[in-house]
Amino acid sequence: MAKPVVVGVDGSQSSLDAVETAASEAALSGVGLRLVHAFGWPSIHPPPGGPPWDPARAGVRELVDGTLAEAEQRARAIAPRVDITREVTVGEPLMVLEIESRTASLVVVGSRGLGAFGSLLLGSTAVHLAAHGRCPVLVVRGRPNPTGPVLLAVDGSPAGERAVEFAFAEASMRGADLLALHVWNTWSERAYEGPGDPLNMVVDIDRLREEEQRLLDDTLSPWQTRYPQVTVERRLVRARIRPALIEASHDAQLVVAGARGRGGFTGLLLGSVSQALLHHAHCSVAVVRGKE
Repeated sequence: MAKPVVVGVDGSQSSLDAVETAASEAALSGVGLRLVHAFGWPSIHPPPGGPPWDPARAGVRELVDGTLAEAEQRARAIAPRVDITREVTVGEPLMVLEIESRTASLVVVGSRGLGAFGSLLLGSTAVHLAAHGRCPVLVVRGRPNPTGPVLLAVDGSPAGERAVEFAFAEASMRGADLLALHVWNTWSERAYEGPGDPLNMVVDIDRLREEEQRLLDDTLSPWQTRYPQVTVERRLVRARIRPALIEASHDAQLVVAGARGRGGFTGLLLGSVSQALLHHAHCSVAVVRGKE
């Protein structure tokens, strides 16, 4: 059975935007859509020996049902043929979505919300979910109804291979062009790591640029063969990586990045580039983890 698209729902406008995006993703992928609402335990616990807290008696069930009904209405307007299911869970939204990601093809969340979902991009929740989720995580943000290409942040790392695959698949499903952007600079270069290289060697910019172009070409070529219908623009830019990608997201409908690139501390589950995009991109961001 195909894995569904899962979307976190809390009733906020941001989460309703996420529901519409998730419905579109489900329709394009030909899979079901799962609407998930999670709420934490109440801050005031019942006394020992008292009856357990009951969401129905606390008046929560009616509110949740109304929230999910509106979300389902939004989803059906976008994707009337998609099979939609609902799930209401008591627990921290972060942990609930992380568990849901184990059986999902994609988890979609809004950039702002109510309650615990409201901290998705204000704190560490989106970062944690993107780092620990078992499937790609799409954070809906930026301008409404975005157009333009799918923007792929190419880093050439083995961990980024799944992000490349995801970006090509998204561009194909959306009927969009793919802008594959590889940003490089001399601080991130790997060309002079041999034991015979003098420490004070002057960087050969032309040679380095050729190597970065080769990296870009080698990363994309197999996937262009697999997705010949996708028009690809290969763009090599010498600049600071995070500002260049954020600037490029101005004209994109989606930016796709690996959870962790080739630079930085290899033990980190989420790199600084992905974190910067989650916080500052001008369009929605998909973070794709590499193979375990």
